[in-house]
Amino acid sequence: MTGYGLAHGEVAGVGFSVQVNAVNRKALEVKVGLPSAWAEGEAAVIESVKKVAQRGTVQVRVELAVGTGGADFDAAAAAGWLDRLGAFAAQRGLSFVPTPEALAQVALQFRSRQEPPAFELARPALAVALDQALGAFAAMRATEGTALRQDFEARLALLAGHIEAIATRAPGVVVAARDALLKRLREAGLELRVDDERVLKEVALFADRCDIAEELTRFRSHHAQLKKLFAGEGEIGRKAEFILQEMGREVNTTGAKANDYEIARLVIELKNELERIKEQIANVE
Repeated sequence: MTGYGLAHGEVAGVGFSVQVNAVNRKALEVKVGLPSAWAEGEAAVIESVKKVAQRGTVQVRVELAVGTGGADFDAAAAAGWLDRLGAFAAQRGLSFVPTPEALAQVALQFRSRQEPPAFELARPALAVALDQALGAFAAMRATEGTALRQDFEARLALLAGHIEAIATRAPGVVVAARDALLKRLREAGLELRVDDERVLKEVALFADRCDIAEELTRFRSHHAQLKKLFAGEGEIGRKAEFILQEMGREVNTTGAKANDYEIARLVIELKNELERIKEQIANVE
């Protein structure tokens, strides 16, 4: 799932920000950007992220505030540089009136470079700010998770409706096949009774081939497991992917065996809903 969190901190008069954001990915990948003086804290940052995320590409970026605790450029050095430029222009008979943009560029050129405090000194403040950013990040993901859960529940209801419609339709398939067989025989000039042994044998073979009772039972079982999983807490992504895979197998077998137009139509609807759930599950932890 996506997410974003931002927090600020300060240590020894130097301010900094911690930004956490994530994009969807099936596995967890953590990318950390720290000031070079704090590079040794990367492993601790990654471990903190793992406590709140199991999937996604999570980026953590720590940036020092520019000019924290004093002037953000060396005024004396900047003035000296401007004096040299003025003298250089005067030697060539040129007027030198720097624009505001030029002054800004000179100020940036001589911006003070504050060295960040050592990592051991910064560690406590960094940990607090990171926890705050991760808290906001997790809260945003929780909100998204609630919306996804509602969508899953609606799609589970659709799956249940389709599978029960198939279960209702299935018993009539054999009867329809028997009637169609007798009709073809009569059209061919062969009058056979319903209780004729040959008719009964043919109908029994057909009934065995198109029997989907086991598939429906297994699908209902998987559906119940998935519903329980969505209603619970904790990680659901990988478990749900496995259950959806098994449900897909039962649906495919049902479609292959049913030999009925209406059931085939319902099978297509089931496949579509399963695919939609799979797409969303790829974003869920």
